[in-house]
Amino acid sequence: MSVVAGHAAVVHTVAGDLRGTTEGGVGVWRGVPYAEQPVGERRFLAPGPLAPWSGLRDAVEHGPLPPQSKSFVGGGRDDPKVRDEACLTLTVWSPDTSASLPVMVWIPGGAFVFGAGQFQLYNGSRLAANGNVVVVNITYRIGVFGGFELSDLGEGFDDNLALRDQIAALRWIRQNIAAFGGDPDRVTVFGESAGGTSVLALLASPATEGLFRRAIAQSPALPLIADREFRARRAHEFVQRLGVPVEEVKALPQRQLRRAAGRLQLKSAATTPTLAYGLTYGVDLLPKHPVDAAREGALAKIPLIVGTNSHEASMFAWTKPPMLPTTVASIDAYIERVAPDARDRLLGAYPDYPRRRDLVAFGSDVMFGAPTWAFADAYSAHAPTHMYRFDHYGFSLRMLGLGATHGSEIVHIQHSYGSFLGRKLHPLGRRLAPSVGRRMQRAWLDFSAQGWQSGEIEWSSGEDWPIYDADKRLTRIIQSSRDTVVSDPDGRRREAWVGLY
Repeated sequence: MSVVAGHAAVVHTVAGDLRGTTEGGVGVWRGVPYAEQPVGERRFLAPGPLAPWSGLRDAVEHGPLPPQSKSFVGGGRDDPKVRDEACLTLTVWSPDTSASLPVMVWIPGGAFVFGAGQFQLYNGSRLAANGNVVVVNITYRIGVFGGFELSDLGEGFDDNLALRDQIAALRWIRQNIAAFGGDPDRVTVFGESAGGTSVLALLASPATEGLFRRAIAQSPALPLIADREFRARRAHEFVQRLGVPVEEVKALPQRQLRRAAGRLQLKSAATTPTLAYGLTYGVDLLPKHPVDAAREGALAKIPLIVGTNSHEASMFAWTKPPMLPTTVASIDAYIERVAPDARDRLLGAYPDYPRRRDLVAFGSDVMFGAPTWAFADAYSAHAPTHMYRFDHYGFSLRMLGLGATHGSEIVHIQHSYGSFLGRKLHPLGRRLAPSVGRRMQRAWLDFSAQGWQSGEIEWSSGEDWPIYDADKRLTRIIQSSRDTVVSDPDGRRREAWVGLY
């Protein structure tokens, strides 16, 4: 059945029938459950299989957001406001349910504390319409209910709940996406920040075999992945702060659990290079850290786009979080904690230190640049890798002195210029998408839709995007008016961090 504007679209999934709607000629199904909801006794457990239903189920309204504080990302009046632990849903956009189209699966970011696939910033309708692809946005557990590791407490607490939710959604997509016009053998996962981190973790997880065949990681923050021992210490300190036996934790009120976890997050940020929220390696689901897995070739070997923004930490410098050092004091404390013997080498890579530009650059490299360079060097030895650096920033970001800050590329890939954040970043984008947005969205679509048989991607921009390797480190610099390819554009900084991540 083709999607026709103005007519409801009914699809038949394994669990039952869903009725969506159409917007701008693209079919959309919202609030689609992909697993049993993690409430009651299922709290802190891996997602269970979805129970089937009878009759026709409406999929027109968004499901609830995961419990979280307010954030500017979802600050628009059109963004959903309801929050609930029963949040395991996804959204599907399809231009044609009778086709067999490539599928792009978006994993939203937010440091495993904020975020949801329902935000207008991530609206996939333009991507689906412009690229003739099926787009799926995943919402998964975050905060204390999904991003805080409690598995060391024993039975009733599973590990890596955020990642398990994402895998459950990918399995649902594998089973059901054909009903929406998608090809389950042509799935690309992409995400930003914690979503990009998740993409690299999914590559390194044995549980994801066959669930996707291409990946895009935008600004991954690999320090959000910690070893099991660190997470175990935090879990037991969490219980101590709650002041109750382990067997009573699961039944505690949401507010009490979130408050205790938040205090541990602040402590971790001030005393370690690792946050309390995030993913955990050293367990069956994620045996190795993605960088180590890439170095050993012990991960999925599929085509990958990976990169960062040129001013990742500029936005965070406003609030000066200690885990992302952008002040002289926090940088000194970070080096003392992590690599005191490498102080001169590290600071020598930032010749204008301690001017603001290099303070921001250092913080950017701690969380994003250095681990991404390490991963790309290792991964490129095993699979086709395309590296980028996003340098574009418009008038609004220029006036704020932020440059190409963290997350500012999202609006250009999604063409979500009408979202709350999109209107602030590019006020005229709804009328005429800037050239950087047209080029960037086209590159993401080309990568996701072309060359599945031959392996060759014909970039529609007419500019080749060469393969990255650890010899030349050819990187696409995405700029306002045109893109260029540069060899090892941040070589001095990259070399300073070698061996430290």
